[in-house]
Amino acid sequence: MGVVTAVSLRKGHHFSKTNSLSIRLLKGLGVDGDAHMGETVKHRSRVARDPTQPNLRQVHLLHEELFDELQAKDFIVRPGEMGENVTTRGVDLLGLPTGTRLSLGDAAVVEITGLRNPCVQIDRFQRGLMAATLDRDADGHLIRKAGIMSVVLTEGDVRPGDAIKIELPAEPHRPLQPV
Repeated sequence: MGVVTAVSLRKGHHFSKTNSLSIRLLKGLGVDGDAHMGETVKHRSRVARDPTQPNLRQVHLLHEELFDELQAKDFIVRPGEMGENVTTRGVDLLGLPTGTRLSLGDAAVVEITGLRNPCVQIDRFQRGLMAATLDRDADGHLIRKAGIMSVVLTEGDVRPGDAIKIELPAEPHRPLQPV
């Protein structure tokens, strides 16, 4: 089992989010009061392409272990600063298959839809950070480390210190792809 180490939200469209004592997840919408909350896409680039697309990016989760890795490369990143709503520790988020359900705290449940595809805003935050969140596996395939995206299945409050329980989907498992 992993743990939630921080929760964050922001009303306006900004790269970083503000840490909070708790966030409320709303079924089918996302984080109450967050700029990316809604049934349809809210990320500006996606709205420009097709504002009727379903919002598969309601809740952004990021593993705190990435901050440790980035610190070794001389980057200082704190919870919420990469735009995530939920910062975790002790869960291999990137290794989970599409459709995995994560119970966050006592009630909230999210379903993983895919990987966050890092964009140039990361470099505007800290020059070179985007490259530091990308890697290659042994076969040369791109590895995106900037977190995962999910949709809210069950409403609930999420707080730092909350346990994370993992429910894998039925096999065959589908690896995460950018959404």
